[in-house]
Amino acid sequence: MHLSVLTFIIALPLLTGIVILLLPMSEKKAPRLLALISSLIALALSVWAYARYDIPAGGYQFIQKVDWLPALGISYHVGVDGISLPLVLLAGIVTASGVAVSWNIEERPREFFSFLMFLAASVFGVFCSLDLFMLFFFFEMAVFPKYLMILIWGSPKTREYGAMKLTLYLFLGSVVALVGVLAMVFLSGANTFDMLALEKAGFAADFQRLWFPFVFFGFAVLGGLFPFHSWAPDGHVAAPTAVSMLLAGVEMKVGAFAALRAGIMLLPEGARYWAYVILALATVNVVYGALIALVQTDFKYVIGFSSVSHMGLVMIGFATLNREGLMGAGLQMFSHGVMTALFFAIVGMVYDRTHTREINRLGGLIKVMPMAAVGFIISGLVSMGMPGFSGFTAEFPVFMGAWRSAPIVAVVAVLGIIVTAGYILLVVRRVFFGELPENMTGIIENVSGLDKFTIGFLSLIMIALGLFPSLMVPLVNSGVDRILLILGGR
Repeated sequence: MHLSVLTFIIALPLLTGIVILLLPMSEKKAPRLLALISSLIALALSVWAYARYDIPAGGYQFIQKVDWLPALGISYHVGVDGISLPLVLLAGIVTASGVAVSWNIEERPREFFSFLMFLAASVFGVFCSLDLFMLFFFFEMAVFPKYLMILIWGSPKTREYGAMKLTLYLFLGSVVALVGVLAMVFLSGANTFDMLALEKAGFAADFQRLWFPFVFFGFAVLGGLFPFHSWAPDGHVAAPTAVSMLLAGVEMKVGAFAALRAGIMLLPEGARYWAYVILALATVNVVYGALIALVQTDFKYVIGFSSVSHMGLVMIGFATLNREGLMGAGLQMFSHGVMTALFFAIVGMVYDRTHTREINRLGGLIKVMPMAAVGFIISGLVSMGMPGFSGFTAEFPVFMGAWRSAPIVAVVAVLGIIVTAGYILLVVRRVFFGELPENMTGIIENVSGLDKFTIGFLSLIMIALGLFPSLMVPLVNSGVDRILLILGGR
């Protein structure tokens, strides 16, 4: 039997997580090494798949299909296209970076790195799935390790609340999405979970209009779509650094991707019918998230609400249903994933050394943590959509698509970007410039060599995509071609 590279990418962290969990409780070093090696191999395989993808041919590639429960139309079916492959690469980048910044964790490292690997496997599984049952299985598989990692290693003051709130929101969204998925498979008479077959099922227009909101909005809860977004800032703030990186950097893309793949691509008439509702909600995301970030005094909450704001741009891109918007949304998922992972990594580095996230109690950190300051400034420029960085490459097409579809959305959403510049500049000035507080003088250490490497690695990716958009734009465009074909050539 031919094994796809995607099978190795999914299976490697899953098996590593099991192996780590079987290690003795007293083992401290092996879990870190195994997690790092596994994540680096998964990243290398993701890069290999990215480089080997045949863009002119387009469509789904690296396909593997094995019947599992044929009586129910369920199979192990994986493959990637121009939309999902960059997200597989993103998951590899953020997972490896998350392991690196968690290197010095002392509390129960065996369980921590095991759960982190399970979380990575679930993310890879969602992005690679071409079977709706598999997609939903991997989508749900992530809930348990997320809950435990926040509950055990999260912020002592908020971890119980954050973990429970995140879990309840995601379960609620999952139940709603599951109802829509089962309706597609069984009420329609399709009797298969194969997404390639469901794309051609030709569901009736009334059927699509009725069930589309169940599928799209159910999955979009994890994507942080307003008004289902409030789990995100609380969950990010309560989580340990690596989990915050994965939650905001990758998991929110899991929700958006599932909403696109199972909602828009399988129920295109429903997407057209509900598009203006999504546009309105996503515009609120952008502006509301930015305004709330502007008034936060907690460093981590600023980034949490910033993520909500930027995911609104992804949803706007989806809802435009045109080439520019969809291409921008695909690029924004990757760009925002790297950007917010670096944001949360630096917030974690600052907290580990200062033991506070209160912006008013910080200052002058560029003098003792210059690399962290540079990394945060680069992420800030990406967040603001500065030309020459990946944020501009992603956001400009979203606004072009929005202008074509609903000009008022483009105008209002731009206001969110202006506010974004405001809170980013305020945080940079208050946290990294000015005078170092007296109680921190002489006791704050610089970031470690591994931290510096992680900052440099993530920063270079954002700069490279900004200066050389052709590294990703043609690939994402090939994925958009298929979506437009399904939508009828819009």
